[in-house]
Amino acid sequence: MGEAGAGLGVATTGAQVREAALRMEVSPNALAPALLDPNARVLIGPAGAAHLRRQWSPDGTPEVVVLPSAGLDLGRPEVLDAAAGWGCQRVRHKFRDETLPVPVPPGDAPLTARFRHAAALAASRVEIAVALTRDDDGDTRKDDGSLSVAADDAAHEAAAAVMAELGVPVLSEERTDPADPGTGPWVVLDPLDGTGNFRAGVPPWAFSAALVQAGRPLAGVVVDLSSGRRWEGVPGEGARRDGTPVHVRAGSTVVLPSAPGGGVVRVPPSAHRVRVTGCTAVELCLVADGSAAAWHDVDRGGTHVHDVAGALAVLAAAGGVALDPDGEPLLLRPDTVTLIRFAAAADGRTARELIRLAR
Repeated sequence: MGEAGAGLGVATTGAQVREAALRMEVSPNALAPALLDPNARVLIGPAGAAHLRRQWSPDGTPEVVVLPSAGLDLGRPEVLDAAAGWGCQRVRHKFRDETLPVPVPPGDAPLTARFRHAAALAASRVEIAVALTRDDDGDTRKDDGSLSVAADDAAHEAAAAVMAELGVPVLSEERTDPADPGTGPWVVLDPLDGTGNFRAGVPPWAFSAALVQAGRPLAGVVVDLSSGRRWEGVPGEGARRDGTPVHVRAGSTVVLPSAPGGGVVRVPPSAHRVRVTGCTAVELCLVADGSAAAWHDVDRGGTHVHDVAGALAVLAAAGGVALDPDGEPLLLRPDTVTLIRFAAAADGRTARELIRLAR
Protein backbone atom coordinates (compact mmCIF):
# COMPACT_ATOMS: atom_id res chain seq x y z
CA MET A 1 0.00 0.00 0.00
CA GLY A 2 2.79 2.31 -1.04
CA GLU A 3 1.57 5.90 -0.90
CA ALA A 4 5.12 7.13 -1.43
CA GLY A 5 5.25 6.17 -5.12
CA ALA A 6 4.12 7.86 -8.34
CA GLY A 7 4.75 11.41 -7.25
CA LEU A 8 2.97 11.74 -3.88
CA GLY A 9 4.40 10.80 -0.51
CA VAL A 10 3.37 11.24 3.10
CA ALA A 11 4.34 14.60 4.61
CA THR A 12 6.39 14.00 7.74
CA THR A 13 7.86 17.45 8.50
CA GLY A 14 6.52 20.90 9.25
CA ALA A 15 8.17 22.24 6.11
CA GLN A 16 6.33 19.71 3.95
CA VAL A 17 3.02 20.55 5.61
CA ARG A 18 3.56 24.28 5.06
CA GLU A 19 4.30 23.60 1.39
CA ALA A 20 1.17 21.46 1.10
CA ALA A 21 -0.91 24.20 2.74
CA LEU A 22 0.41 26.72 0.23
CA ARG A 23 -0.58 24.50 -2.68
CA MET A 24 -3.99 23.81 -1.20
CA GLU A 25 -4.56 27.47 -0.26
CA VAL A 26 -5.34 26.70 3.38
CA SER A 27 -3.69 27.62 6.67
CA PRO A 28 -0.85 25.33 7.79
CA ASN A 29 -2.71 25.14 11.11
CA ALA A 30 -5.45 23.18 9.36
CA LEU A 31 -3.01 20.49 8.22
CA ALA A 32 -0.49 20.38 11.07
CA PRO A 33 -2.50 17.96 13.30
CA ALA A 34 -2.13 15.33 10.59
CA LEU A 35 1.53 14.96 11.57
CA LEU A 36 0.41 13.54 14.93
CA ASP A 37 -2.96 11.97 14.10
CA PRO A 38 -2.82 8.42 12.66
CA ASN A 39 -6.31 8.91 11.22
CA ALA A 40 -5.25 11.87 9.10
CA ARG A 41 -2.54 12.28 6.48
CA VAL A 42 -1.08 14.90 4.18
CA LEU A 43 0.26 13.78 0.80
CA ILE A 44 2.58 15.99 -1.20
CA GLY A 45 4.65 15.69 -4.36
CA PRO A 46 5.23 17.16 -7.80
CA ALA A 47 1.62 16.39 -8.75
CA GLY A 48 0.16 18.46 -5.91
CA ALA A 49 -1.02 17.92 -2.36
CA ALA A 50 -3.99 16.50 -0.47
CA HIS A 51 -5.31 16.24 3.06
CA LEU A 52 -6.89 12.87 3.92
CA ARG A 53 -9.04 11.99 6.92
CA ARG A 54 -10.46 8.61 7.81
CA GLN A 55 -14.05 8.53 9.03
CA TRP A 56 -17.33 6.61 8.95
CA SER A 57 -20.16 7.89 6.79
CA PRO A 58 -23.73 8.05 8.17
CA ASP A 59 -24.48 4.73 6.48
CA GLY A 60 -21.63 3.08 8.40
CA THR A 61 -19.15 2.81 5.52
CA PRO A 62 -15.50 3.49 6.35
CA GLU A 63 -14.29 6.17 3.96
CA VAL A 64 -11.56 8.74 3.45
CA VAL A 65 -12.53 12.38 3.00
CA VAL A 66 -10.06 14.10 0.68
CA LEU A 67 -9.26 17.78 0.23
CA PRO A 68 -6.99 17.89 -2.84
CA SER A 69 -5.07 20.80 -4.29
CA ALA A 70 -6.38 22.25 -7.53
CA GLY A 71 -6.15 19.77 -10.39
CA LEU A 72 -5.30 16.73 -8.24
CA ASP A 73 -7.39 13.72 -9.23
CA LEU A 74 -9.38 12.12 -6.41
CA GLY A 75 -8.59 8.71 -7.89
CA ARG A 76 -4.81 8.98 -7.77
CA PRO A 77 -3.23 5.64 -6.78
CA GLU A 78 -1.62 7.16 -3.69
CA VAL A 79 -5.00 8.36 -2.40
CA LEU A 80 -6.69 5.03 -3.06
CA ASP A 81 -3.77 3.09 -1.56
CA ALA A 82 -3.93 5.19 1.60
CA ALA A 83 -7.66 4.50 1.87
CA ALA A 84 -7.10 0.76 1.38
CA GLY A 85 -4.43 0.76 4.09
CA TRP A 86 -6.94 2.39 6.43
CA GLY A 87 -9.46 -0.35 5.73
CA CYS A 88 -11.79 2.07 3.93
CA GLN A 89 -14.12 1.24 1.07
CA ARG A 90 -14.38 4.58 -0.71
CA VAL A 91 -12.92 8.07 -0.97
CA ARG A 92 -15.02 11.22 -0.91
CA HIS A 93 -14.20 14.77 -1.99
CA LYS A 94 -14.56 17.11 0.96
CA PHE A 95 -16.61 19.72 -0.88
CA ARG A 96 -17.81 18.22 -4.15
CA ASP A 97 -20.40 15.49 -4.63
CA GLU A 98 -17.78 13.04 -5.81
CA THR A 99 -16.97 9.56 -4.48
CA LEU A 100 -14.89 6.67 -5.77
CA PRO A 101 -14.76 3.06 -4.56
CA VAL A 102 -11.47 1.70 -3.28
CA PRO A 103 -10.44 -1.08 -5.69
CA VAL A 104 -10.30 -4.62 -4.34
CA PRO A 105 -7.30 -6.68 -5.52
CA PRO A 106 -8.43 -9.16 -8.17
CA GLY A 107 -8.44 -12.87 -7.47
CA ASP A 108 -5.25 -13.38 -9.47
CA ALA A 109 -3.33 -10.71 -7.53
CA PRO A 110 -0.47 -11.91 -5.29
CA LEU A 111 -1.76 -13.49 -2.10
CA THR A 112 0.24 -11.01 -0.02
CA ALA A 113 -1.56 -8.09 -1.69
CA ARG A 114 -4.97 -9.67 -1.15
CA PHE A 115 -4.05 -10.46 2.47
CA ARG A 116 -3.01 -6.89 3.24
CA HIS A 117 -6.22 -5.49 1.76
CA ALA A 118 -8.37 -8.00 3.66
CA ALA A 119 -6.51 -7.49 6.94
CA ALA A 120 -6.93 -3.71 6.79
CA LEU A 121 -10.65 -4.12 6.14
CA ALA A 122 -10.93 -6.71 8.93
CA ALA A 123 -9.27 -4.31 11.37
CA SER A 124 -11.90 -1.66 10.57
CA ARG A 125 -14.69 -4.13 11.25
CA VAL A 126 -13.07 -5.26 14.48
CA GLU A 127 -12.77 -1.64 15.57
CA ILE A 128 -16.55 -1.25 15.37
CA ALA A 129 -17.33 -4.69 16.80
CA VAL A 130 -15.30 -4.20 19.97
CA ALA A 131 -16.63 -0.68 20.50
CA LEU A 132 -20.22 -1.91 20.40
CA THR A 133 -19.54 -4.76 22.83
CA ARG A 134 -17.19 -2.99 25.21
CA ASP A 135 -19.67 -2.79 28.09
CA ASP A 136 -21.30 -6.17 27.51
CA ASP A 137 -21.19 -8.71 30.31
CA GLY A 138 -19.37 -11.98 29.89
CA ASP A 139 -15.85 -11.64 31.33
CA THR A 140 -14.27 -15.07 31.81
CA ARG A 141 -10.85 -16.59 32.32
CA LYS A 142 -9.30 -18.90 29.76
CA ASP A 143 -7.44 -22.08 30.67
CA ASP A 144 -4.16 -20.17 30.67
CA GLY A 145 -5.56 -17.54 33.07
CA SER A 146 -5.83 -14.75 30.52
CA LEU A 147 -8.92 -12.55 30.39
CA SER A 148 -11.65 -13.07 27.81
CA VAL A 149 -14.40 -10.49 27.29
CA ALA A 150 -17.45 -10.34 25.08
CA ALA A 151 -15.50 -8.14 22.67
CA ASP A 152 -13.08 -11.01 21.97
CA ASP A 153 -15.79 -13.11 20.34
CA ALA A 154 -17.19 -10.11 18.47
CA ALA A 155 -13.70 -9.27 17.19
CA HIS A 156 -13.14 -12.84 16.01
CA GLU A 157 -16.43 -13.00 14.14
CA ALA A 158 -15.78 -9.67 12.43
CA ALA A 159 -12.22 -10.54 11.38
CA ALA A 160 -12.68 -14.18 10.44
CA ALA A 161 -15.56 -13.37 8.09
CA VAL A 162 -13.26 -11.13 6.05
CA MET A 163 -10.10 -13.24 6.16
CA ALA A 164 -11.96 -16.42 5.16
CA GLU A 165 -12.45 -14.91 1.70
CA LEU A 166 -8.74 -15.48 1.03
CA GLY A 167 -9.44 -19.19 0.77
CA VAL A 168 -6.63 -20.34 3.10
CA PRO A 169 -6.90 -21.81 6.63
CA VAL A 170 -7.48 -19.16 9.31
CA LEU A 171 -6.29 -19.67 12.88
CA SER A 172 -7.35 -17.31 15.64
CA GLU A 173 -6.79 -16.82 19.34
CA GLU A 174 -10.49 -17.43 19.86
CA ARG A 175 -10.99 -20.38 17.50
CA THR A 176 -8.86 -22.62 15.33
CA ASP A 177 -9.62 -23.64 11.78
CA PRO A 178 -9.49 -27.45 11.82
CA ALA A 179 -7.98 -27.52 8.34
CA ASP A 180 -4.33 -28.51 8.26
CA PRO A 181 -2.42 -25.99 6.09
CA GLY A 182 0.19 -28.60 5.26
CA THR A 183 2.90 -26.88 3.23
CA GLY A 184 0.56 -24.15 2.06
CA PRO A 185 -0.02 -20.66 3.46
CA TRP A 186 -2.20 -19.91 6.47
CA VAL A 187 -3.52 -16.85 8.25
CA VAL A 188 -3.24 -16.36 11.99
CA LEU A 189 -5.25 -13.69 13.82
CA ASP A 190 -5.31 -12.04 17.17
CA PRO A 191 -8.45 -9.95 16.65
CA LEU A 192 -8.02 -8.19 20.01
CA ASP A 193 -4.52 -8.30 21.47
CA GLY A 194 -4.27 -6.62 24.87
CA THR A 195 -7.70 -7.64 26.14
CA GLY A 196 -6.80 -6.64 29.70
CA ASN A 197 -5.85 -3.16 28.51
CA PHE A 198 -9.07 -2.91 26.53
CA ARG A 199 -11.21 -3.92 29.49
CA ALA A 200 -9.43 -1.41 31.74
CA GLY A 201 -9.49 1.37 29.16
CA VAL A 202 -5.70 1.65 29.22
CA PRO A 203 -4.04 1.72 25.77
CA PRO A 204 -2.83 0.03 23.68
CA TRP A 205 -4.98 -2.78 22.37
CA ALA A 206 -4.62 -4.02 18.83
CA PHE A 207 -5.70 -6.10 15.86
CA SER A 208 -2.99 -8.38 14.49
CA ALA A 209 -2.90 -10.64 11.44
CA ALA A 210 -0.20 -12.52 9.56
CA LEU A 211 0.10 -14.61 6.43
CA VAL A 212 2.52 -17.47 7.09
CA GLN A 213 4.06 -20.26 5.05
CA ALA A 214 6.81 -22.75 5.84
CA GLY A 215 7.21 -21.23 9.30
CA ARG A 216 7.96 -17.72 8.07
CA PRO A 217 5.66 -14.71 7.91
CA LEU A 218 4.95 -13.53 4.37
CA ALA A 219 3.01 -10.39 5.35
CA GLY A 220 1.64 -8.77 8.47
CA VAL A 221 -0.75 -6.02 9.56
CA VAL A 222 -1.02 -4.64 13.09
CA VAL A 223 -3.44 -1.85 14.03
CA ASP A 224 -3.39 -0.17 17.42
CA LEU A 225 -7.15 0.20 17.79
CA SER A 226 -6.76 2.56 20.74
CA SER A 227 -4.88 5.21 18.73
CA GLY A 228 -5.22 4.33 15.04
CA ARG A 229 -1.49 3.68 14.50
CA ARG A 230 -0.92 1.10 11.77
CA TRP A 231 2.04 -1.05 10.86
CA GLU A 232 2.24 -3.32 7.84
CA GLY A 233 5.06 -5.14 6.16
CA VAL A 234 6.09 -7.73 3.60
CA PRO A 235 9.59 -9.17 4.06
CA GLY A 236 11.62 -8.18 1.03
CA GLU A 237 9.34 -5.22 0.25
CA GLY A 238 9.70 -3.16 3.42
CA ALA A 239 7.64 -2.06 6.40
CA ARG A 240 5.53 1.03 7.01
CA ARG A 241 3.98 2.81 9.93
CA ASP A 242 1.09 5.10 9.03
CA GLY A 243 2.18 5.09 5.41
CA THR A 244 5.85 5.98 5.94
CA PRO A 245 8.77 3.52 5.64
CA VAL A 246 10.27 2.31 8.93
CA HIS A 247 13.41 0.41 9.82
CA VAL A 248 14.87 -1.16 12.94
CA ARG A 249 17.66 0.66 14.69
CA ALA A 250 19.94 0.23 17.67
CA GLY A 251 18.80 2.00 20.83
CA SER A 252 18.54 1.99 24.60
CA THR A 253 14.89 0.99 25.11
CA VAL A 254 13.78 -2.62 25.65
CA VAL A 255 10.12 -3.63 25.76
CA LEU A 256 8.93 -6.67 27.69
CA PRO A 257 5.65 -8.60 27.75
CA SER A 258 5.26 -8.43 31.54
CA ALA A 259 6.78 -7.14 34.73
CA PRO A 260 9.41 -9.38 36.34
CA GLY A 261 7.06 -10.65 39.07
CA GLY A 262 9.48 -10.17 41.92
CA GLY A 263 12.53 -11.11 39.87
CA VAL A 264 14.80 -9.02 37.72
CA VAL A 265 14.49 -7.68 34.20
CA ARG A 266 17.18 -9.08 31.91
CA VAL A 267 18.35 -6.46 29.44
CA PRO A 268 21.61 -5.73 27.62
CA PRO A 269 24.07 -3.24 29.17
CA SER A 270 23.08 -0.69 26.52
CA ALA A 271 19.49 -0.56 27.81
CA HIS A 272 18.53 2.57 29.72
CA ARG A 273 14.74 2.18 29.61
CA VAL A 274 12.35 -0.73 30.01
CA ARG A 275 8.74 -0.52 28.84
CA VAL A 276 5.78 -2.84 29.44
CA THR A 277 2.67 -1.97 27.42
CA GLY A 278 0.48 -5.04 27.90
CA CYS A 279 0.04 -5.49 24.14
CA THR A 280 2.64 -7.78 22.58
CA ALA A 281 1.80 -7.00 18.95
CA VAL A 282 2.38 -3.29 19.48
CA GLU A 283 5.55 -3.91 21.51
CA LEU A 284 7.13 -5.86 18.67
CA CYS A 285 6.09 -3.19 16.17
CA LEU A 286 7.94 -0.64 18.31
CA VAL A 287 11.07 -2.70 17.69
CA ALA A 288 10.27 -2.83 13.98
CA ASP A 289 9.86 0.93 13.62
CA GLY A 290 12.94 1.80 15.66
CA SER A 291 11.11 3.15 18.73
CA ALA A 292 12.67 0.35 20.79
CA ALA A 293 15.78 -1.74 20.30
CA ALA A 294 14.63 -5.15 21.48
CA TRP A 295 11.94 -7.36 23.03
CA HIS A 296 12.11 -10.78 24.63
CA ASP A 297 10.24 -13.30 26.75
CA VAL A 298 13.04 -15.84 27.04
CA ASP A 299 12.97 -15.71 30.86
CA ARG A 300 9.17 -15.80 31.03
CA GLY A 301 6.45 -18.32 30.27
CA GLY A 302 6.28 -17.46 26.58
CA THR A 303 3.61 -16.22 24.22
CA HIS A 304 1.36 -17.60 21.49
CA VAL A 305 1.80 -17.49 17.74
CA HIS A 306 -1.34 -15.39 17.28
CA ASP A 307 0.06 -12.71 19.62
CA VAL A 308 3.23 -12.18 17.62
CA ALA A 309 2.95 -13.35 14.01
CA GLY A 310 1.63 -10.12 12.50
CA ALA A 311 4.26 -8.03 14.22
CA LEU A 312 7.02 -10.49 13.36
CA ALA A 313 6.20 -10.01 9.68
CA VAL A 314 6.55 -6.25 10.16
CA LEU A 315 9.79 -6.78 12.08
CA ALA A 316 11.29 -8.96 9.33
CA ALA A 317 10.21 -6.44 6.68
CA ALA A 318 11.89 -3.67 8.69
CA GLY A 319 15.18 -5.56 8.82
CA GLY A 320 14.90 -7.05 12.31
CA VAL A 321 15.43 -10.58 13.57
CA ALA A 322 13.63 -12.99 15.90
CA LEU A 323 15.63 -15.84 17.43
CA ASP A 324 14.47 -18.78 19.53
CA PRO A 325 16.19 -19.63 22.86
CA ASP A 326 18.81 -21.63 20.95
CA GLY A 327 19.73 -18.57 18.90
CA GLU A 328 18.15 -19.95 15.72
CA PRO A 329 15.67 -18.10 13.48
CA LEU A 330 12.19 -18.46 14.94
CA LEU A 331 9.80 -20.65 12.96
CA LEU A 332 6.05 -20.18 13.33
CA ARG A 333 3.75 -23.18 13.49
CA PRO A 334 -0.02 -23.40 13.05
CA ASP A 335 -0.52 -24.05 16.75
CA THR A 336 -2.40 -21.45 18.82
CA VAL A 337 -2.01 -23.36 22.10
CA THR A 338 1.70 -24.04 22.56
CA LEU A 339 3.75 -21.23 24.08
CA ILE A 340 6.82 -20.01 22.25
CA ARG A 341 9.73 -17.94 23.52
CA PHE A 342 12.12 -15.75 21.57
CA ALA A 343 14.10 -12.53 21.43
CA ALA A 344 13.45 -9.86 18.80
CA ALA A 345 15.92 -7.11 18.02
CA ALA A 346 17.37 -4.88 15.37
CA ASP A 347 20.22 -7.33 14.84
CA GLY A 348 21.29 -10.86 15.68
CA ARG A 349 24.01 -9.75 18.10
CA THR A 350 21.54 -7.94 20.36
CA ALA A 351 19.05 -10.80 20.19
CA ARG A 352 21.70 -13.35 21.16
CA GLU A 353 22.89 -11.12 23.99
CA LEU A 354 19.35 -11.00 25.37
CA ILE A 355 19.10 -14.79 25.18
CA ARG A 356 22.41 -15.21 26.97
CA LEU A 357 21.47 -12.78 29.75
CA ALA A 358 18.06 -14.33 30.28
CA ARG A 359 19.33 -17.84 30.87
